[in-house]
Formats: sequence, structure tokens, C-alpha cells
Amino acid sequence: MASPSSLESTFTRAWLRRGPLACALWPVSLLFGAIAGARAQWYRRGLKHQVRLPVPVVVVGNIFIGGTGKTPLTIWLAQALRAAGYTPGIISRGHGRSGDAPLAVTAASRADAAGDEPLLMARRSGCPVFVGRARAAAGQALLAAHPEVDILISDDGLQHYALARDVEIVLFDGRGAGNGWLLPAGPLREPASRRRDFTIVNAPQITPALRFAVGGQPFQMRLEGDRAAPLLAPEQGVPLASLAGKRIVAAAGIGNPQRFFSMLRAAGLTVNELALPDHHDFLDQPFARVDADIILITEKDAVKCGQIEQLRNDPRLWVVPVTAQLDAALADLIVEKCRGSSTA
Repeated sequence: MASPSSLESTFTRAWLRRGPLACALWPVSLLFGAIAGARAQWYRRGLKHQVRLPVPVVVVGNIFIGGTGKTPLTIWLAQALRAAGYTPGIISRGHGRSGDAPLAVTAASRADAAGDEPLLMARRSGCPVFVGRARAAAGQALLAAHPEVDILISDDGLQHYALARDVEIVLFDGRGAGNGWLLPAGPLREPASRRRDFTIVNAPQITPALRFAVGGQPFQMRLEGDRAAPLLAPEQGVPLASLAGKRIVAAAGIGNPQRFFSMLRAAGLTVNELALPDHHDFLDQPFARVDADIILITEKDAVKCGQIEQLRNDPRLWVVPVTAQLDAALADLIVEKCRGSSTA
């Protein structure tokens, strides 16, 4: 039987072109699209109930299945809204967490209870963070616990139409819309033409072909990380370039590991790649047989590794923080949209 990771790799490759596997699944994608489209229309036309919270809601999400960089974008947005005078809060599903009920996430939370991305957002954003399967319930719980919050960011909430939103942000990466088809023939949860307020592309450059694939007038996002620090000593960070010449393995359990590997190589490092499934729990001790001086990992993976005793004490583990860089004009446009309370 094929492992989940090998099946994921097979579909990921198939979704980038319209090959035999994608073509065979195309009829099923028509059914998927009809169901997804009908569901969205039911909410937009009031046939299904939407919860309207008493503060503006900004949804950050993607239609390309898997990771495109939503967590660093959400952290950037929280900081931008705070700079504009808001007191933001963040709600999220908390992928891989135990339980569905709303839960407050703090810097001391367990990753298996809160989810790796919400835990990272709680540590990096300085905002109140709540997780819950039902985004509206998570938002209500957060506002009840933090009445000072006057705007909410819904991380990965694009398809959760039960929560009314004021601004929708759709994030792509360098893969664009893949082969342009819906699941399971392609990587899209919804058509690339779906309505949205802002389009962002997480890529070193936006080519004409990429711009055409994602539609709209996209803003560019770049993830920058030029330092690394030991897992247990973040204050001892050094420039990435200073690690050149060491035997390095780069490991990433994120939606698009190649993005992490490419960033390290752009910094002048020679690395051996260890791509892990998205949201990997590290309980299988994947580094036990790794022969390296340094193992570079992402912040998202670090929040889990730091809570596993065998990994926490591994001196080879170093973390590479990244920061989203975007046009400041985008923040102004989002704030203007929120203050106008325009429904997406």
C-alpha cells in the first residue's frame, strides 16, 4: 500500500499539468465544482445562515490546496492592523489539534492541542488567538474573552462561509493555479476566478503567466529569512551565510517544502533536502539517522520539535525564522476596506 506521503507527492505532481491522471479525474472535478459552487451561493443568497460578528472580519485563505504562506501573511496583517490603530485577534481551525471546541491559544500551549500554525501565530503576532472547527464560534469566544479586540483575522477561513466576512484575501504561491482544474483533477478548491477583494502571490517575482493564472491585480509577497538560531537558544542567532561549509540537512513539514529549500540555497548554503508531510508531528523521530552538522527547520516545525524531549535536546536543530514582506500600500487598502465595512 502506498504511504500517505507518496500519494500526496503523486497528486502534487499531477496537479501541475493536465496529464493522464488529471484528465481521468476531470469528470469528478465537475461534480466537486458544482457542489462547491452551490454551497457558496446558498450562503451568499441567504439560503444558509451566516453569523455576522460585531467587528470587521478579514479572511486570509487560499484556493490552492496545501500551504502557500498563510501563516506569515496572517502575522504580517496582524502587525499592519495594529500599526493602523486596531486591536486585532486571530481565529483558526488548528489543523491536527485534538478537539473541535473553541480554545484559547497562548505561547505556552501544546501544539497537539492548539495546532502548530496557531501556536506560531500566538508567539509571533502578540494577538489573542483562538482555534475552533466552527470559525464563528471561535470568533465569538475570542471576543467574549477579549472585548478590547476590534477586528478579527480568520486564518485559512476562505471556504468557511458560515462566518460573514468584510474582506477576503486569496493567497497563491509560485505554482499559481496549477493546471487550473478543481479537485481531484487539479489543486483548486474553488475556481481561480472566484470573487475576492485582494490577491497576493508569494513568489520571488510575478511573471505575466503567473499574473494571468491567478487573475486580478496581485500584490507580491516575499518571505525573507537570513538568520538561523539553535532551537533552544533563539537569542543566539547567526547569519545564514555563516553556516556555509557545514554539512547541512534542510527539513520542512510545510505545504511547499521547496520554497524553504530554495530560500536557503539563495542564501548561499548547500543543503540536502528532507521534505516531510505538511503538519508532520515528528513522533517518528525523522532525524535519528540523519548525518549532518546542522539540521535547519522552519518555525512551524520548531513549535512541535521544541515540545518533544528527544528533539528538544538535539543540538543539530536550528530554526530559520521568516518574515513576510509586502507593499505597505496593501495594508492601507485593507484598512480602508475594513473601515468602510464592505462585504466581500
